[in-house]
Parts: sequence; C-alpha cells; structure tokens
Amino acid sequence: MAEQYRQGDILLIKVRPRPHAGATSVPPVDGRLILAYGEQTGHAHAIDATLAELFEEQQGQLYLRVARPAPLVHEEHAPIVVDPGWYSVIRQREYLPGMSWGIVGD
Repeated sequence: MAEQYRQGDILLIKVRPRPHAGATSVPPVDGRLILAYGEQTGHAHAIDATLAELFEEQQGQLYLRVARPAPLVHEEHAPIVVDPGWYSVIRQREYLPGMSWGIVGD
C-alpha cells in the first residue's frame, strides 16, 4: 500500500513518477504552499515553502515534492508531518444528487 496522509478533504499519496515536463511550479503565498482553500472558512491546507515545492500539470493535477519532514497545517485540523518524497495531491469529492460530482467543502 502506498504511503498516504489525509487531512480533512486533502489526501496525499506517495508516488514514484514525477509530474510531466510541462508542469509548472506553483508559487508560495506568504511563504506557504497552498494545497487547497476551504470553501466555507477560507482556511488553507498548507506547507512551509522552504520545506517543499508544489507543481501543477496542465489538466490541474497537483504534485508535492517534500524535501524534509514538513508539517501540513490547517486552522481546523491537527498538523500532520509529511515525510520526504513526491506526492499526488487529491481533493476529496462527493456526489451531489441531481448535481453530479463536487469538491468536498472543508
């Protein structure tokens, strides 16, 4: 089983392949890499930009490269220390009857 971390509506899955060559670096916001903002509160799932890099492929898939153990923080969840490596960043989705699929609000 792949190494995984879950915090609220964010799932990190350790992967071997890196993002494609066309992936772009996502710039930090106030020194943090934002994996997702909460729709309800505006709080963010974030990692210190000095400890990791975030990349986005053309179709929107995010990849996180953690260089050193890094806490994943969010104002409403306990921090989780993520081990070094490459991770696929997955946003939890939910089925909304009559509306198709939507992103889970955190």
